[in-house]
Amino acid sequence: MKEYIIKRVHELYWKEDINCARTTLICLSELFEITIEPQTIWSAVALHGAGGYRAQCGLVEGALMFMGIYLHVLEKTEDEIVSACYNFAADFDRTFGSLRCFELRPTGFSKNDPPHMCEKLTCNGIEFAYQYILKIIKQ
Repeated sequence: MKEYIIKRVHELYWKEDINCARTTLICLSELFEITIEPQTIWSAVALHGAGGYRAQCGLVEGALMFMGIYLHVLEKTEDEIVSACYNFAADFDRTFGSLRCFELRPTGFSKNDPPHMCEKLTCNGIEFAYQYILKIIKQ
């Protein structure tokens, strides 16, 4: 699973040049074998730190979007989904130190940043989300 995530993230970043939120949605949908509608993928086009504003991390946004879809498919109630998302955000914050893109990027932001500098963080964030979701569905 970890090798799959590393390979897939690299492919989505470097071959398709898509952002962290869409990468997260795609990877989680493939790992859990659930189809995500193209319109949903497009809804995440600007969810990389709120369109580059450097606010909430796209890894969090993509994972939350996926959890809303997947947990609904598993017939969880809205309250259960909201609670799972809240707990995910709290756990992500504790594990990674923030929910904000600006604080999570390895060197912050500058005009000379190389592309996809959050690739390792993306792999770690997707693996974290995957493990978190596995725990939820086993409850």
